[in-house]
Amino acid sequence: MGEGWTLLTFRGIPLRIQPSWLFALAIFTTLFQGRYSTEITPAVPLTVSWGLGLATALMLFLSVLLHELGHAVMAVREGVKVLSITLFHLGGIARVEKECNTAMGSLRIAAAGPLVSLLLALGLLLSAVPAGGVSPLLTLLCTQLGLLNLMLGLFNLLPGLPLDGGLILKALVWQFSGSQKRGMQVAAASGRALSTLMIVLGGLLLLQGGGFNGVMLMLIGWFGLGANRSQSQMLVLHQVLRDLKVADAASRRFRVMESDQPLRRLSQLRLQDDEAKRGADWVLICRGPHWLGWVDDQPLRDLPVQQWDLQTVGDHLRPLESLPSVADSAPIWQAIKVIEASDQGRALVLSPAGLPAGTVDRMDIAEAVLKRLGVRLPPPILDEARRHNRYPMGLVMLPQIVESMAATSEPSDRERAST
Repeated sequence: MGEGWTLLTFRGIPLRIQPSWLFALAIFTTLFQGRYSTEITPAVPLTVSWGLGLATALMLFLSVLLHELGHAVMAVREGVKVLSITLFHLGGIARVEKECNTAMGSLRIAAAGPLVSLLLALGLLLSAVPAGGVSPLLTLLCTQLGLLNLMLGLFNLLPGLPLDGGLILKALVWQFSGSQKRGMQVAAASGRALSTLMIVLGGLLLLQGGGFNGVMLMLIGWFGLGANRSQSQMLVLHQVLRDLKVADAASRRFRVMESDQPLRRLSQLRLQDDEAKRGADWVLICRGPHWLGWVDDQPLRDLPVQQWDLQTVGDHLRPLESLPSVADSAPIWQAIKVIEASDQGRALVLSPAGLPAGTVDRMDIAEAVLKRLGVRLPPPILDEARRHNRYPMGLVMLPQIVESMAATSEPSDRERAST
């Protein structure tokens, strides 16, 4: 989903709308206007029914915004940073930096949105009768919005992903089983069953003359299946990132030089590279079987050419510890974390003895993940990603996924190990 238009910021959280929201606003305004024009007796002027329709649609989306703010406020209380809240044609979504690292914290975050909707429904329905003293139209508006919020709250409590009820079910299974993965599997299966049921019921309703309601129910079910499929794919990707080891992706993009080699030899080594690759490989320095450090091209830039034969690469050593590194036995998601935390765009792979055994960069990781998933991308896409050392299309969210895994997997593992 794109960023959309930022309307305002609430407690540091950008509140945005997608362009598709305008289309949904027009559709809902038309639907509500049609309902008001037939329900209000005696008939009101057309401008009044359209005004009520627009007001209902706007306040419905305001209710959705408050629903998402409920999630956001609770997430902040649980120590989870909220990146943005975005309204789009099917509702709203609160984007968070990472998932909560406790089951009960996740449950509270998931339950906060439906709770806000149900409280809004209660308040609006209780105020409907007193509002009649001001205007009968206000009673109708409060009743309509109250029922809509009641439906929003109850619908979101259905126990299947991607609904809030699915997240609550996931948290409960996680809490009682001790496995976040198991919680995801149960909630995803429940979501598939619910979405399929909606499609079937919508089809039956359509065949019985349900018209618009049947189509809407089928569309919601279809959307649910798509979102559920995304959740399931995310679960598979999480598992791949845990199962793959750094050694599965490692390459050997470094050069080795003896410490007594002159700087001119380093210059010649660089000139042998293609223009696109020049300076891309690290140059590691050794003396016999011992690793001493590494050297970059800074001495070649700082010293006059006449000094290149007089000084050796060993005179300009930098410690190996200054390079980002990761063990070859570590899960591959830890390599992503190390790479994204440095400005090198890659990491040195260390053997069990702590010695240089290879390197790993973004495309090495991407190719290993794609191979494990059985996915093949067109060579031009892979070549372009390799040239710029970035993740190819479809895997650009790997760093964000790893942030979530780092926040949830590691603490959970420590908790299980200590009990």
